[in-house]
Amino acid sequence: MNAPSSVTALIVAAGRGMRAGGDIPKQYQLVAGIPVLARTVEAFLAHPAVSDVQVVIGAEDQGAYEAAVAQKSRMRPSVVGQDSRQGSVLAGLRVLSSNAPDRVLIHDGARPFANAALIDRVIAALQHSDAVVPTLPVSSTIKAVDGEGQVGATIPRDGLHAAETPQGFRFPVILAAHEKAARSGLQFTDDAAVAEWAGVPVRSVPGEPGNIKLTTAGDIAMADRRMTMEAMLGLGDIRIGHGYDVHAFGSGTFVTLGGVVIPHDAGLVGHSDADVALHALTDAIFGALADGDIGAHFPPSDPQWKGAPSDRFLADAVRRVSDRGGIVAHLDVSILAEAPRIGPHRDAMRQRIAAICGIDIDRVGVKATTNEGLGFVGRCEGIAAHAAATIRLPFGAKA
Repeated sequence: MNAPSSVTALIVAAGRGMRAGGDIPKQYQLVAGIPVLARTVEAFLAHPAVSDVQVVIGAEDQGAYEAAVAQKSRMRPSVVGQDSRQGSVLAGLRVLSSNAPDRVLIHDGARPFANAALIDRVIAALQHSDAVVPTLPVSSTIKAVDGEGQVGATIPRDGLHAAETPQGFRFPVILAAHEKAARSGLQFTDDAAVAEWAGVPVRSVPGEPGNIKLTTAGDIAMADRRMTMEAMLGLGDIRIGHGYDVHAFGSGTFVTLGGVVIPHDAGLVGHSDADVALHALTDAIFGALADGDIGAHFPPSDPQWKGAPSDRFLADAVRRVSDRGGIVAHLDVSILAEAPRIGPHRDAMRQRIAAICGIDIDRVGVKATTNEGLGFVGRCEGIAAHAAATIRLPFGAKA
C-alpha cells in the first residue's frame, strides 16, 4: 500500500486536440524537439513530493504514447480514457483506487509548463483542505456575447479568477464526487467544479501566468519558440575552436575524407585511417572545450588506435561536449587537395559528419579548394584540412 502521505499525479491526455492542427493529437506534438506530454510528465516526476504518475490516454494512442513517454519506475501503467474529459478523469481515479494515494493532483496533459513552485502550493494547501485549485485573477474586461456576436452585457471582473491545473484533492473525496456526477449524468468543465457541485469546499491558491494550456496551432508554435529560447539561454557560453590536420600520400587505392571512402590512385599515411577532415573537426571541438588535442586523447603511440576509424575520435569529442551539458551548434571544414575531387562527395561527407555528431545536416559545412599548385598540397604530396567548431555550454560547466 502507498504511504499515508502519498501524492499521485493523474495526467489526463485522452483528448484528440484537433484545434491544434497536425496529424497527431496536440499532446504528442513536438515542442523544441520533445513531445508536449513528455514535458508534462517530467514536470511531476521531477518533483520530490510526487510519489508516482498515472497517465490517461486515448484508445487509439497507445503507440504514440509509448513513443513519446519513456516508462519510468515511478509511472503507473497507462489507462484508456473516455470520450469526455470528465469520464477520462473518472477512469483514472477508478484505476488508482486499487492502490489509492492519499492525495491526487489532476492535471491537463497539454499543460507542459507547470513548475515546481505551483505544485508545491497545491500540495501544501491540501494539508488543510480537501480540494485546491490554482487560479489567476481575470485582468481583462469580460463581455457576455451571444451566438451572433452581439454584446449583451459587461460582467464585473471583481472576484473573477481563471482556473488552472494541477488541481489537488484528497483522493476519497474527489473519487466520490466524480462517481456521484457520473450517476447524475451532469458534465463539468473541470474537477474543482465537480467538487463544488458535490458540496466539497474548494480553496484557491495563486496560479502561474506561464502555465498555459496548449489548444491551438498558434499555442504549439509559441511553446516551441519559448522552450527553444529557454534552452538556448541555458547554453549561453558560446565557444569556437579551430583544428588543423595534414597527412601525406602513400600507397593505396582510396582515401577516407569526412568519413567517406573515395577511390584514388594513392592512400593517406597515418596511424589511424588518416581522415584529415575528421581529425581537424575533432581538434576543433577539443579546442572549443579547451581540452587538449587529438594526440593527447588518442596518441599515435597507442597500438589500439592503429587503423582505427576516425569517427570514433569525433564521436568522443562530441560526447565530451554532451557530458558538460552542451551541444555542438555548427561544424565547418575546408579540405585542401589537388586530387581527388571533393565536390561529388561533399553532401555524403556532410551527412556522415552530421550522423556521427548527432546534429542536423544544415549545421555541417564542407568546402574544398586546391592550393593552385603551391606547396606540398600543390605538389600532390598530401591533403590538409582546416576546421572550425561552434559549441554551446551552460555557464560554469566544468570538465
